[in-house]
Amino acid sequence: MAEILSQAEIDALLNAMSSGELDADQMQPKDEKKVRNYDFSRPTKFSKEHLRTLEIIFEHYARLVSTNLPVYLRKNVQVSVVGSEAITFSEFTNSLASPIIMGIVAFTPLNGSIIMEMGTNLGYAMLDRMLGGSGEPLEKGREFSEIEQIIIEKILVMLTQLLREPWKNVIDISPVLSRLETNSQFAQVIAPSDMVAMVTLEIKIGDVEGFMNICLPFFTLEDVMDKLNTKYWYSTMQENHDENYEIYIESMIRKVDVPIRAVLGRSTISVNDFLNLQVGDCIRLDSGVDQDMNVYVGNIKKFTALPGIDKDSYAVRITSVIREEE
Repeated sequence: MAEILSQAEIDALLNAMSSGELDADQMQPKDEKKVRNYDFSRPTKFSKEHLRTLEIIFEHYARLVSTNLPVYLRKNVQVSVVGSEAITFSEFTNSLASPIIMGIVAFTPLNGSIIMEMGTNLGYAMLDRMLGGSGEPLEKGREFSEIEQIIIEKILVMLTQLLREPWKNVIDISPVLSRLETNSQFAQVIAPSDMVAMVTLEIKIGDVEGFMNICLPFFTLEDVMDKLNTKYWYSTMQENHDENYEIYIESMIRKVDVPIRAVLGRSTISVNDFLNLQVGDCIRLDSGVDQDMNVYVGNIKKFTALPGIDKDSYAVRITSVIREEE
């Protein structure tokens, strides 16, 4: 707050100015404008507001990934947004090593593509888990085989489809995975000097932690840059009702595969008889042909059924449902 002068001080100041003892120009404050250097090779195209809105979008995306990925891996997955920054595309590509897991995603109806780059340790852990392992990464990296690339591509397709819902408040998109690249030399999808926004997600699969970088070129987002602000975002947000959320959870549960086994019967034989079994030998079971057999879902007895044939395959016909209270 400026100092308030008394009437005596004001009179003394006016007398000094009229007598020439004090120059009025000397009393003017010196406003020195701060000059900021502008790098024309890195134009500022993404403001803090744009980056913050992208973080909000991908926070929603992170929640979807942490819900859907365990369906495939059958293991706890945690996903969170680490941060975002605006860099040149050359800075992004220079940080890549080989081999890499990089999906080129067409961001239809917007121009151009975005890039989803995942840490190889996460890729190895996912492959190990989906192929029957515990989900451990390799100690030493190597190139991905063709079969492994097909499995990873299926995961990236799922991750690509999850982009639709978080972007609904900005634009209705139909993202499509164009291709999967494992060599950083084929990562040049735009000019090296073009600006991109990079959002980093941290993914934790069990005890394995890694990062996934989403690279969004300015060329692709240029048509919707005006909508990438928090004011527009919150004004167009649609509340998710509990009923819709329950329907969504139910639809996800219905996609989970569960093993079912029908037990014809049981028998006890000696090790010697087991070793000498030949084609055509008969094993006497403890159940009759006309008796109901137990059907297990996982390890829980859920149905009773009668054995039979459907066309050229063995089958069972459900005769009763075993409730939990039973």
